[in-house]
Amino acid sequence: MKRNGSRSCVTRKTRFGSRERDWLKGDAQRGCVCLYGASDIQLSSSGPQASSTSQPDLRLVLCSTSTTVEELCAQREVQGLYLQLHGDLLRRLDPSERPLQMVYDYLTTLGYEDLLRVQHEAANSDLSCMIRFYSEKPVNADQQERTLLKGVFSVRKGKTQLHKWAERQVILCGTCLIVASVKDSLTGKMHILPLVGGKVEEVKRRQHCLMFSSAGPQAQTYYVNFDTLADHQRWQRQASKMVSQTISLVDLSCYSLEQVPEYLFYSQDVTNLNLRHNFMRLDGPGGLLNLPRFSQLRSLNLSHNRLGVFPESVCEILTLTELNLSCNGLSSVPVQIGNLQSLQTLSLDGNHLSSLPEELGGLEQLSSLGLSFNNFPHIPSVLERVVAMDKLAMAGNRVESLELGSLVRMSNLKSIDLRLNGLSCVKSATLEPVKQLTHLDLRDNCLTSLDLSSVCNLETLHCQRNQLGALTLSGFTLRTLHANSNRLATVNIYPVPSQLTHMDLSWNLLEYLPDWVCDSRKIEVLDVSHNHLYELPARLLSSLSLRKLLAGNNQLQKLPDLLDHIPLEALDLQHNKLAELPESFFYKALNLKYLNVSANALETIPPSSQSEESLSTLQELYLTGNNLNENCAALLVGHQNLRVLHIAYNQLMSFPASKLSKLELLEELNLSGNKLKTIPSTVSSCKRLHSLIAHSNHISVFPEVLNLPEIKLVDVSCNELTEIMLPDSLPATLQELDLTGNSNLMLEHKTLNLFSHITTLKLDQKPVNTAGDSQSLSTFWEHGYAEMSGQRNKLCVSVLAVDRFGDSVEAAYGIFDGDRNEEVPRLLQCTMGDVLSEEIQHTSVDSVYMCNTFLTSHRKLGMAGQKLGASALLCYIHHEPSEPGGYFSLTVANVGTCQALLCRNGQPLPLSKVFSLEQSAEEMERVKLAKAIITEDNKVSGVTCSSRLLGCSYLYPWVLPKPWVHTEPLCSQDEFLILGNRALFQKLSYQEAVSTVLAVRDPRAAAKKLCTLAQSYGCRDNVGAVVVALHIGVDSCTCEHPLSTSEGKGPSAPTPVPISVPSSDLATPSSSSGIASEFNSETSASEVGSEAGSTASDEHPSSGPNARPERRCSLHPVATLHSSGGPGSLGSGTHPGLFQRQPSSATFSSNQSDNGLDSDDETPLQGVISNGSKLEVEVDIHCCAFQLRSGPPESPKDHDLRSESRNSDYSNSKMRRQNSVVVSATNGCLLAVCGREISDLKKSPSTSSLFGKKLSNGSVVAPEDSHNLIEVALEAPKKKSGYFAAPAQQDPEDQLVVPPNLEQDVREQLRGQSPVVLGPPPSEMPLSIRDPDWGHPHTPAPGFPPRDLPPTTALQQEVYDTAL
Repeated sequence: MKRNGSRSCVTRKTRFGSRERDWLKGDAQRGCVCLYGASDIQLSSSGPQASSTSQPDLRLVLCSTSTTVEELCAQREVQGLYLQLHGDLLRRLDPSERPLQMVYDYLTTLGYEDLLRVQHEAANSDLSCMIRFYSEKPVNADQQERTLLKGVFSVRKGKTQLHKWAERQVILCGTCLIVASVKDSLTGKMHILPLVGGKVEEVKRRQHCLMFSSAGPQAQTYYVNFDTLADHQRWQRQASKMVSQTISLVDLSCYSLEQVPEYLFYSQDVTNLNLRHNFMRLDGPGGLLNLPRFSQLRSLNLSHNRLGVFPESVCEILTLTELNLSCNGLSSVPVQIGNLQSLQTLSLDGNHLSSLPEELGGLEQLSSLGLSFNNFPHIPSVLERVVAMDKLAMAGNRVESLELGSLVRMSNLKSIDLRLNGLSCVKSATLEPVKQLTHLDLRDNCLTSLDLSSVCNLETLHCQRNQLGALTLSGFTLRTLHANSNRLATVNIYPVPSQLTHMDLSWNLLEYLPDWVCDSRKIEVLDVSHNHLYELPARLLSSLSLRKLLAGNNQLQKLPDLLDHIPLEALDLQHNKLAELPESFFYKALNLKYLNVSANALETIPPSSQSEESLSTLQELYLTGNNLNENCAALLVGHQNLRVLHIAYNQLMSFPASKLSKLELLEELNLSGNKLKTIPSTVSSCKRLHSLIAHSNHISVFPEVLNLPEIKLVDVSCNELTEIMLPDSLPATLQELDLTGNSNLMLEHKTLNLFSHITTLKLDQKPVNTAGDSQSLSTFWEHGYAEMSGQRNKLCVSVLAVDRFGDSVEAAYGIFDGDRNEEVPRLLQCTMGDVLSEEIQHTSVDSVYMCNTFLTSHRKLGMAGQKLGASALLCYIHHEPSEPGGYFSLTVANVGTCQALLCRNGQPLPLSKVFSLEQSAEEMERVKLAKAIITEDNKVSGVTCSSRLLGCSYLYPWVLPKPWVHTEPLCSQDEFLILGNRALFQKLSYQEAVSTVLAVRDPRAAAKKLCTLAQSYGCRDNVGAVVVALHIGVDSCTCEHPLSTSEGKGPSAPTPVPISVPSSDLATPSSSSGIASEFNSETSASEVGSEAGSTASDEHPSSGPNARPERRCSLHPVATLHSSGGPGSLGSGTHPGLFQRQPSSATFSSNQSDNGLDSDDETPLQGVISNGSKLEVEVDIHCCAFQLRSGPPESPKDHDLRSESRNSDYSNSKMRRQNSVVVSATNGCLLAVCGREISDLKKSPSTSSLFGKKLSNGSVVAPEDSHNLIEVALEAPKKKSGYFAAPAQQDPEDQLVVPPNLEQDVREQLRGQSPVVLGPPPSEMPLSIRDPDWGHPHTPAPGFPPRDLPPTTALQQEVYDTAL
């Protein structure tokens, strides 16, 4: 079993034997608990791989779900057990708790449903990164140092020489230095030296000596001489923190404490004590019962301590002004709370409270009360007696109705938070105004109308994400209004809000703006985007206060003329119907710095000024998606302060060189999707340019940007580049270069070497068509992807794309978004495909294997997944097991905010579910029931807005990895699939995304366009998109041939050929592979083989009762190999699944093949037979249809032509595949094809390059679509001799040419040596042969006997030079 957790996780092979397995088989309620010793503490804060380097002290204890801690302790003779979740805090378990049942409950909460699977997962050692048991409490040296330091050192009191040095016990704890009066004893008088505000200095005249001084006029000084430098540094570091404090604060949070150190009570000056995130107990010398010993304590934080009951001893600390008991499972508040007459702030959030004692009303100084995320059905009436309270937080309760009259009786209440309450009614029984209330938060409720006209002094109102159709407010003192995401057609405010500065009315149903908006004299920010506005009032644009106006996604057809200069600084008018902008727009809006008019119908833009001299301050201009031509370039010259210019997807035929040179301050230029044939050379004048994006044009000459000193990103993909002229050296700042989609681009070796230092280099692997394959053929699906980092420094989005997944015609695509981290997306990208291929072997139920794939991937994140997480979406195209001959089905699973969209008949069909608290009411309710604290920006504990993620396990049980799973049958009306992250669908609607792809069709260009549009629409985060074009017709053959000798069509993009080297045990298939390709340049073509290793697999993936059934369509009902007795046929009698070794044939003589195997210093690998110049490699590519890309149906005529051009195929160094034998004419190798090797290859992470090359930016795509030449070339061996050597220049004699009249002799010799793979006895062959991949009828080629499948087309290989 592979190990994916921390280094201290132990494999089951070494710890889990037959005794344990027999115990598990007896009952599903049985299992084993892993008990770790104290030396195996995880330090999750030190990084994803931090753990003890010593050999783990691990014991496997057999038990059942009914076994208690007390029984386990008695069995193992230990004092107690400790539980650690997610590498975080350690909690002592109660004697009655049941460890194995706790593990079962944990796994069930994660999402596992089958009890046997729960039992299996509970025995997995990788689980220890999420839940772990210790037989004794581990000691964390770092935490111990910050809590308490003590030792016996030489001490001298005072600065004079009157006092002598003496050995004394010295303690540093809390805020004080404690010195004992008697050596090695704490029974005598203790000298206390307060350090807050004091000094700690190094004494230079004595080695390892520190001087400690207190503050104030009566300051005292102690000198302490330490024995070692380590002690000296440790004490100085901790004491320096104490003296730097301005208040007497002791922070002991997150230390897994059950009691405070007893020495802490000597620090009687402590005023603030933070014990958050511990497991404090009542009893003990440092327990909660002794906290009243602090005579000056003013602030006490006991949140997240699992107290269960309110500690009454706290009510005896009469000096308290601030008390925090949040998230402790409290169900009641004792009457003793009334003793805390000095209390000003009380936080009781995240508990189970539904009522408060009457004694709380006697707290005359209580001004702030937190009751959020409890179970209050209404505002407690006792609060009306708390006369000083001005802030009340009751978010996340069950207050369904609000009576404004109750607020009137709270005479000093100014702010109330009622978010997330299910509030449906706000009413006022009396006409009495609510004068004191200034801040009201009602967001995320169920209000349909809201009348707050009686709240006459309201300053700030939050009512977004309700269902408001009517809103009435008082405008006397209104300053801020947030009412977005409602159903408002108008807003009534009276009188005119003369103090209003910020208003958000986006995502409503406004068709016009109320008149009072224009009359607001102080409004600075106005957001009315995503409404139905047809016009903007002229008075609004002429406002002398408006600084920012967002009016995108409306129905605006025209902007009013500007009458005078305006102070507007930012204007967003994207997604409207504007055909023009006012002529005087730019020279009336001289302060304008940001303008976005993307997705309109503009054909020109107004001039920047009336004269040649321009005063424009415009810095960001977005013109994407209009009808602009090259004439607009002359009008841009006046904006000489431009830093960002997006003018993508317009009608530009060219960009005048003289105009571009004027934009000297330009930093980011996007010219994608136009008709440009070149980028002017004057782009070199833009010395500050760091990003040039010009994909999807007709550019044939690489732009002259590599001399720019700050260039970071160059994207010229999907163009017509033929060559690149480079300077002698590339700028060190260049981080990303995208050259994909340039079919005619030829790169020299010097160029490739020059590119080697670029962090992210994207190049194509080129298909080469031959005379017999003049037309590129496609498969059922093809994909393209795009990832853009935006204005972030790193790319936190990764893509998984496998066009050939599994042994049959299947595919898998995924996208992973880590938001702020890149580690988790890349881990998921590398492992999730392998996990899926393993899970589908165990069950054919889509919801089960997809769910288990996500849960297993969550576990495999190990320690990296404890604090970091990612949204994940996985799509799996397959057949329904119940209908083997039916159509394909698409199973989608996701967590987080990544989404999948299917285009059916030109219309979007969402397939995923967004697990965002704002968009999922049931998830919001689940998280509330789990007593999570949801912050005002709707994030769980202020961390993430998603309620389901892979990783972030420390947020359990609020954030879970269980995915949403949906299966959709595919049909011929399904055109393509779009996968995107949160940033993509925040800026593009479903319909626009579908329309965009429909207009482009090419998947790669479509994905590029989606990301480019998102950026032009204002996205500044990472954005990623995958577009999968579907070609599923009603006549498609969709069966699976695990033992097929199917014909491989000519690829539309080159496909690497897997070469598998088995281990010495032929019964154990190898899981390693190599990759071979061909690289054409103007000078030479050389060939190398990638390194091949061997990793034995322990399991047979397709065995067992739950293995997925073999599938057949109606045209291929029998899974057999047919063979006739004619030339080239195979004999019978050998099981087709066995590995057979094909010996060397005399046909491949030394003068025909030179593989560079003449050196004696290289030892051949196992499974490779080296005999002079002859080479044999045992491989299994018998189901390598997943590697080949096919195309449209081949007509019988085409097939005949291809058969007649067989000599040409050989002479062009192609691969021929006949009856499970692959003959490489390039190097004269004979590859014996047999077994089940490929099914294991595709599962091994070590062979992921067969399915997708991992790019340096973290993306994996199928190698036929996007391949990084540099990475493959650099990975190639450098030696010129031995097994991996290849001829530097191909000799004509190296090519194997088999004339048609000798083919029969060749086959006879092959057959005479040893059978390769033998099938069942021959059977009658139908007249029409149907391709197993496509289901199109073919006629057998003349001159060949009927076989089960016709021979494959030649497959061109790409080869990289070993000099790289």
